[in-house]
Amino acid sequence: MAVWRGPRGIEIEVIVLNAYQRFKVTQTTNGRRYLLGYYGTLAGVLRHVGDFADLVEVIDFPSERQAAS
Repeated sequence: MAVWRGPRGIEIEVIVLNAYQRFKVTQTTNGRRYLLGYYGTLAGVLRHVGDFADLVEVIDFPSERQAAS
């Protein structure tokens, strides 16, 4: 699933919860991760992120060891 990170430790993940697609919004502060909420629309996510342009998508790249196998 897709993951985006934003300012102030905000992280947004697209997950499936009870057969519905949801945006899981968390915030990392002082090394701890706090759940801010599950949202069905981007309007809910916008409450925690000032501007969607501030978000950066997190892309997992395979490590060199896995790619060589």
